[in-house]
Amino acid sequence: GLDPQTRRQLWELVERLRSAGKTIVLTTHYMEEAERLCDRVAIVDHGRRIALGTPRELIASLGAGHVVEFQLDGEMPEEGFFSGMPGVRGVHRNASTVRLQADPVHDVLPALLAGLAERRLVPGELRTHSATLEDVFVALTGRHLRDD
Repeated sequence: GLDPQTRRQLWELVERLRSAGKTIVLTTHYMEEAERLCDRVAIVDHGRRIALGTPRELIASLGAGHVVEFQLDGEMPEEGFFSGMPGVRGVHRNASTVRLQADPVHDVLPALLAGLAERRLVPGELRTHSATLEDVFVALTGRHLRDD
Protein backbone atom coordinates (compact mmCIF):
# COMPACT_ATOMS: atom_id res chain seq x y z
CA GLY A 1 0.00 0.00 0.00
CA LEU A 2 2.85 2.44 -0.66
CA ASP A 3 2.79 5.36 -3.04
CA PRO A 4 4.80 4.69 -6.24
CA GLN A 5 7.84 6.76 -5.24
CA THR A 6 8.15 5.18 -1.78
CA ARG A 7 7.60 1.72 -3.26
CA ARG A 8 10.50 2.21 -5.68
CA GLN A 9 12.76 3.39 -2.85
CA LEU A 10 11.83 0.38 -0.72
CA TRP A 11 12.38 -2.02 -3.62
CA GLU A 12 15.83 -0.48 -4.28
CA LEU A 13 16.73 -0.92 -0.59
CA VAL A 14 15.64 -4.57 -0.61
CA GLU A 15 17.58 -5.19 -3.85
CA ARG A 16 20.73 -3.58 -2.38
CA LEU A 17 20.49 -5.71 0.77
CA ARG A 18 19.90 -8.83 -1.32
CA SER A 19 22.92 -8.02 -3.52
CA ALA A 20 25.00 -7.68 -0.36
CA GLY A 21 24.11 -11.27 0.58
CA LYS A 22 21.61 -10.40 3.29
CA THR A 23 18.56 -12.56 3.92
CA ILE A 24 15.26 -10.71 3.90
CA VAL A 25 11.91 -12.17 4.86
CA LEU A 26 9.24 -10.30 2.95
CA THR A 27 5.52 -10.78 3.50
CA THR A 28 3.34 -9.36 0.77
CA HIS A 29 0.01 -9.78 -0.98
CA TYR A 30 1.49 -8.22 -4.13
CA MET A 31 2.64 -11.02 -6.40
CA GLU A 32 4.48 -8.58 -8.71
CA GLU A 33 6.55 -7.48 -5.72
CA ALA A 34 7.35 -11.06 -4.72
CA GLU A 35 8.22 -11.99 -8.30
CA ARG A 36 10.65 -9.12 -8.63
CA LEU A 37 12.29 -9.11 -5.20
CA CYS A 38 12.34 -12.70 -3.99
CA ASP A 39 14.73 -15.55 -4.70
CA ARG A 40 12.28 -18.04 -3.15
CA VAL A 41 8.55 -17.69 -2.66
CA ALA A 42 6.15 -19.56 -0.41
CA ILE A 43 2.48 -19.27 -1.37
CA VAL A 44 0.25 -19.51 1.68
CA ASP A 45 -3.51 -20.09 1.57
CA HIS A 46 -5.66 -20.21 4.70
CA GLY A 47 -2.52 -20.39 6.86
CA ARG A 48 -0.98 -23.35 5.02
CA ARG A 49 1.99 -23.32 2.64
CA ILE A 50 0.75 -24.71 -0.66
CA ALA A 51 3.79 -24.01 -2.86
CA LEU A 52 7.47 -23.19 -2.44
CA GLY A 53 10.13 -22.41 -5.03
CA THR A 54 11.78 -19.72 -7.06
CA PRO A 55 9.41 -17.41 -8.94
CA ARG A 56 10.54 -19.01 -12.20
CA GLU A 57 9.92 -22.56 -10.89
CA LEU A 58 6.46 -21.68 -9.63
CA ILE A 59 5.49 -20.00 -12.90
CA ALA A 60 6.85 -22.97 -14.88
CA SER A 61 4.70 -25.28 -12.74
CA LEU A 62 1.65 -23.88 -14.55
CA GLY A 63 2.73 -25.76 -17.65
CA ALA A 64 1.85 -22.75 -19.81
CA GLY A 65 3.74 -19.57 -20.58
CA HIS A 66 0.71 -17.35 -21.23
CA VAL A 67 -2.72 -16.55 -19.88
CA VAL A 68 -5.75 -15.59 -21.95
CA GLU A 69 -8.39 -13.83 -19.89
CA PHE A 70 -11.79 -12.55 -20.99
CA GLN A 71 -15.33 -11.81 -19.87
CA LEU A 72 -18.46 -13.53 -21.13
CA ASP A 73 -21.97 -12.19 -20.63
CA GLY A 74 -24.81 -14.67 -20.65
CA GLU A 75 -24.52 -18.44 -20.52
CA MET A 76 -21.06 -19.78 -19.68
CA PRO A 77 -19.95 -22.78 -21.80
CA GLU A 78 -18.99 -25.93 -19.93
CA GLU A 79 -15.34 -26.29 -18.89
CA GLY A 80 -14.74 -29.04 -21.47
CA PHE A 81 -15.50 -26.55 -24.22
CA PHE A 82 -12.35 -24.62 -23.28
CA SER A 83 -10.10 -27.46 -22.10
CA GLY A 84 -10.53 -29.30 -25.41
CA MET A 85 -9.05 -26.43 -27.44
CA PRO A 86 -5.52 -26.78 -28.83
CA GLY A 87 -2.91 -25.22 -26.55
CA VAL A 88 -5.16 -24.88 -23.47
CA ARG A 89 -3.31 -26.26 -20.44
CA GLY A 90 -5.74 -25.15 -17.71
CA VAL A 91 -9.11 -23.46 -17.26
CA HIS A 92 -10.30 -21.26 -14.38
CA ARG A 93 -13.78 -19.79 -14.49
CA ASN A 94 -16.05 -17.79 -12.26
CA ALA A 95 -19.44 -16.23 -12.95
CA SER A 96 -18.31 -14.16 -15.94
CA THR A 97 -14.51 -14.42 -16.23
CA VAL A 98 -12.51 -17.15 -17.96
CA ARG A 99 -8.73 -17.55 -17.55
CA LEU A 100 -7.03 -20.02 -19.86
CA GLN A 101 -3.47 -21.19 -19.31
CA ALA A 102 -2.18 -21.23 -22.86
CA ASP A 103 0.88 -22.58 -24.62
CA PRO A 104 1.34 -21.58 -27.34
CA VAL A 105 -1.04 -18.64 -27.23
CA HIS A 106 -1.13 -18.37 -31.04
CA ASP A 107 -2.90 -21.77 -31.15
CA VAL A 108 -5.40 -20.90 -28.43
CA LEU A 109 -6.67 -17.55 -29.71
CA PRO A 110 -7.95 -18.65 -33.15
CA ALA A 111 -9.62 -21.76 -31.68
CA LEU A 112 -11.16 -19.72 -28.87
CA LEU A 113 -12.55 -17.02 -31.13
CA ALA A 114 -13.91 -19.54 -33.65
CA GLY A 115 -15.52 -21.64 -30.92
CA LEU A 116 -17.14 -18.64 -29.29
CA ALA A 117 -18.36 -17.35 -32.66
CA GLU A 118 -20.01 -20.74 -33.37
CA ARG A 119 -21.97 -20.30 -30.14
CA ARG A 120 -22.67 -16.63 -30.93
CA LEU A 121 -20.73 -15.52 -27.86
CA VAL A 122 -18.62 -12.37 -27.91
CA PRO A 123 -15.73 -12.11 -25.44
CA GLY A 124 -15.32 -8.82 -23.65
CA GLU A 125 -12.08 -7.35 -22.31
CA LEU A 126 -9.94 -10.04 -23.98
CA ARG A 127 -6.36 -9.85 -22.69
CA THR A 128 -3.26 -12.00 -22.95
CA HIS A 129 -0.14 -11.84 -20.82
CA SER A 130 2.88 -13.87 -19.86
CA ALA A 131 2.23 -16.09 -16.86
CA THR A 132 2.97 -14.51 -13.46
CA LEU A 133 3.00 -15.47 -9.79
CA GLU A 134 -0.55 -14.15 -9.55
CA ASP A 135 -1.57 -16.72 -12.15
CA VAL A 136 0.12 -19.40 -10.03
CA PHE A 137 -1.84 -18.24 -6.98
CA VAL A 138 -5.13 -18.31 -8.89
CA ALA A 139 -4.35 -21.74 -10.34
CA LEU A 140 -3.49 -23.16 -6.91
CA THR A 141 -6.32 -21.58 -4.94
CA GLY A 142 -8.96 -21.08 -7.63
CA ARG A 143 -9.45 -17.44 -6.69
CA HIS A 144 -7.90 -13.99 -6.83
CA LEU A 145 -6.20 -12.56 -3.75
CA ARG A 146 -9.13 -10.25 -3.00
CA ASP A 147 -11.81 -12.98 -3.24
CA ASP A 148 -12.97 -14.86 -0.13
